[in-house]
Amino acid sequence: MSRHQQGVRGELAEAAALEALRTADRVLFAAGAGLSAAAGYDYADRKRFAELFPALRRAGFEARYQMIGYPLPPRNQWGFWAVHVTDIRLGAEPNPLYQSLRAIAGDRDHFVTTSNVDCLFTRNGFDADRAYTPQGDYALYQCLTPCTREVWDARPIIERALAELDVETGATSAEAVPACPRCGGEVYLNVNGGRWYVNDHFMPGLERLRDWLGECIESDARVALLEFGAGFNTPSVVRWPVEQLAEQIPGATLIRVNADHPEVPARIAARSASVSGDAAEFIARAAAGGVA
Repeated sequence: MSRHQQGVRGELAEAAALEALRTADRVLFAAGAGLSAAAGYDYADRKRFAELFPALRRAGFEARYQMIGYPLPPRNQWGFWAVHVTDIRLGAEPNPLYQSLRAIAGDRDHFVTTSNVDCLFTRNGFDADRAYTPQGDYALYQCLTPCTREVWDARPIIERALAELDVETGATSAEAVPACPRCGGEVYLNVNGGRWYVNDHFMPGLERLRDWLGECIESDARVALLEFGAGFNTPSVVRWPVEQLAEQIPGATLIRVNADHPEVPARIAARSASVSGDAAEFIARAAAGGVA
């Protein structure tokens, strides 16, 4: 494997990265699962899984990531979704980590792109019109066929499934298993799990992001590409596009914060920083340094 394929460390020191962030005219916040994990929503957290899903733990499962795509019976599937979505998406309480990121953005022109489906950015002060979430939203659901391109608010079906949940078995009632309002068929949360995924309603966000990036390319603005926790599960959603932007935007600096894979391609190493470690710690240092 070549050095280019393996990746190298970005050549900027963290101090230089923080300065680039502090002096940037524009900021792109790009996030993968590692950012939400740092904020307290870690799909690999075994202790939290055991607390929330005792029946699944007794069945031999250990973490949430094992459940994504696992073919549970419908009553158990919607029992899992009821608890998981309520915990990770529907809470009203603010998240300090994401609020710190919003403070770092300050009054500067910024945009968000994320593979996460928890809407933690927009739930903590970021403008929904400045966020692109191509992988979906846990607060919506759709027909699994799909018989229509329409999506619906998932809160009512999640609330009912949770209200009728048997904690001992992890199953909700048969009556609480939702069906498509149009055709009566199976439904799923509106998240990217296959060709059935309906994403039409997210396309305006992509167009706004493209316009924003076009302005970055055409201007002489200093642009910080601040990427958190984007690994190789879905690299085509965040990681690889951000690397391309580091090449295309003349005034861009890529700041890659990643505990496991902080490397960058050799071709952009000179204008990149690799920060290996916890995203929360980097955000705290950025905030303490008066980046906003």
